[in-house]
Amino acid sequence: MLAKAARHAFPRSPSRPLRWRGCLNAERRSKTKGLLSFKRSATTSAIQPASVDDTNLIAFFDHPQPPQKVISPTGIFGHRILTTPAAFNALADSTLRRATLLTERILRARESRDELFKVVKNLDRLSDMLCGVIDLAELLRNAHPDPIWVRTAEEVYEKLCEFMNVLNTNVGLYEVLGIVLSDQEIVKSLSSEAHQTALIFWRDFEKSGIHLPPAQRARFVALSTEIIVLGRQFLNETAAPRPPARIKYAELQGVKDLGMGARLRLQAQVTKRDLLVYPGSLQAQMIMRSAPAEEPRRKVYMAANSSTSEQIELLERLLRARGELARLVGKESFAHMALSDKMAKSPENVQHFLDSLMDHTRPYARRALKALSMRKQAHLTTPPLPTIQPWDRDYYCPPEPPAPPVSLPPLTLGTVFMALSRLFQALYGISLRLSEPAPGEVWHTDVRKLEVVDEELGVLGWIYADLFARAGKPGGAAHYTVRCSRRTDDDDGEGDHILANEFDYAAARLSRDFEAEKYVRVPSRDVTCQLPVVVLLCEFMRPTAGHGPAILEWHEVLTLFHEMGHAMHSMIGHTEYQNVSGTRCATDFVELPSILMEHFLTSPIVLSLFEINGSSTVRQSSNYEEDPCRSIDTHTQILLAMLDQIYHSPGVTSPDFASTTSLANLYATRGLIPYVQGTSWQTQFGHLFGYGATYYSYLFDRAIASRVWRKLFWKDPLNRDMGESYKRQVLRLGGAKDPWEMVGALLHSSKLGGGDAKAMAEVGRWRIEDEIAMPAGH
Repeated sequence: MLAKAARHAFPRSPSRPLRWRGCLNAERRSKTKGLLSFKRSATTSAIQPASVDDTNLIAFFDHPQPPQKVISPTGIFGHRILTTPAAFNALADSTLRRATLLTERILRARESRDELFKVVKNLDRLSDMLCGVIDLAELLRNAHPDPIWVRTAEEVYEKLCEFMNVLNTNVGLYEVLGIVLSDQEIVKSLSSEAHQTALIFWRDFEKSGIHLPPAQRARFVALSTEIIVLGRQFLNETAAPRPPARIKYAELQGVKDLGMGARLRLQAQVTKRDLLVYPGSLQAQMIMRSAPAEEPRRKVYMAANSSTSEQIELLERLLRARGELARLVGKESFAHMALSDKMAKSPENVQHFLDSLMDHTRPYARRALKALSMRKQAHLTTPPLPTIQPWDRDYYCPPEPPAPPVSLPPLTLGTVFMALSRLFQALYGISLRLSEPAPGEVWHTDVRKLEVVDEELGVLGWIYADLFARAGKPGGAAHYTVRCSRRTDDDDGEGDHILANEFDYAAARLSRDFEAEKYVRVPSRDVTCQLPVVVLLCEFMRPTAGHGPAILEWHEVLTLFHEMGHAMHSMIGHTEYQNVSGTRCATDFVELPSILMEHFLTSPIVLSLFEINGSSTVRQSSNYEEDPCRSIDTHTQILLAMLDQIYHSPGVTSPDFASTTSLANLYATRGLIPYVQGTSWQTQFGHLFGYGATYYSYLFDRAIASRVWRKLFWKDPLNRDMGESYKRQVLRLGGAKDPWEMVGALLHSSKLGGGDAKAMAEVGRWRIEDEIAMPAGH
């Protein structure tokens, strides 16, 4: 059963092996003053004062103190056994033994009708049993500062993934599940959530080629391995240094950057040599934004978008292998194979969405390009409307960092968490409360622990925030699901050991204790559950005694809101089956909650939550101006999503397929900025591996999030009724319901029910109405 990684946010490394679904890797017009206008209805929800729990978050993050009470030592995430790397290895061995016993039980289910009724539950338990350790290993190998822990986590990860891959090709499990799904009495006994879980397992089995004859199945396994190897090589090459551009002294005349630009000119003048400027360097970025002469910008662009023939061939081998894999399982292309369980369902439907979105975006992008062309004409004194080349974009419309829509005081990390807690309380009746970790519970002293509390249900789960940069820690931001929610009081775990001997029973004990240690009784539901645990990894500047608490840049505030959108999806998405809990949903749906969170930062009403007292922010007028070049960037993203579809279409298996030709043809037919002969940027398109055939997903979720924001929250962003509706109809369901039904019910739109080509085109027509946190002016 193949794992489906949920987005970015999640997969930090898209090269992990195929696994059961749910094992996650931890995965961005013309000037119009006040485009969003920020006008609200006369009646908006009242802003409640910050509670003591809210304000405590400020000190908790900004001025951490030693523990106020003595807490007994424990292990990682409060598991008493996980105090050493050796203990983690022992847990992995115990989990493998226990998983083997449960696998054998499922295989025997055809001998007992009573056991057949338990197959879906037991498959979900088996997935959770393995993923609970694999996901923990994935987190530790990325976040733990101790190299021994990292090395052990790597070993555990590889060992359990190898076992998972064996399960992927276990014909017996596939046959037993087939018996269950063909028995109408059993199917009728399944809840809708259980039936959805069973169908997910079935589709994942078939995606793994398990229904193929032995020779073809062996070829499928070989191709899958080849794709992983090629993908890793491809990712390595995307980051490989490109050759430098040779820039002459005279070409830097008039550079607008008086700092670095002046130093580069002086260096060239003194040395009497051409400057070697490497693509991606600060010098290259400065030249692209500040050099008045076109030639140095052209040289840097050409160098940055060059590829060797070996790099191009590597990508094309990867694409051909994927095409062959899809053909092997009876699919027309890899895109048809990858999209069958997504909202899009097919590449044809994706194209409907992209065409519709392109139809809206193109006029705005043309208008923006015309404005740039007029700037270029005035600058170079050319005939009217000269062509904007790829190297002109950043010079005539230089990117600026995101900025808030109104003036704000410096925002500390604690202040942002206070605002998040107040926002969640207003929308969902959920708050963040500080929780003191016990000695040994966290992997670094930087890590903060938050308890997520519902005003009616009590504790929903825990968030561990590892937010400060340090040596050896991966860059970027990510959300890791370490443990999913699921119901546990109906597990019938004793049935796993009916035929086990004393040695097997003892060997599995460590794994049983590891799971049971975190079971929690939920009185409001009269059930026992496993509550979710997630980790947020960021790389914010560390607070110091001399400089005080960490002050976040606006893009970092956006990042934190985005990642907390994923976290709250995990916290609220309590389901009985872990395979459909929280963020374990379709790849082209999983970014909706996180992108929607960014929209809240466009509201001065929400920004007033950063203030402990008063709401002066609400009374400020907006200084927001839409980025005139945003539409150009959106148009480019649409082209990349189209290129992704082309690269995973049936055409890649043709002998005359050439990735560079496909890129040039796309720009010739759909592009606005011309393709430049001799360039081959596709070898740096790393998302082709991690998100092959699904690169459209982020645009798709941006469109849906924009619509949800406009329809539900724009006029009254703290409206509890709207928050409850969104929580009930989207967040709480995780992946247990068809996302089209969720969005259709939320927006009261009958046009989405079918989730077909018309529905995809409808989402494209929604457009991306509100762009998030774009800075003013150019």
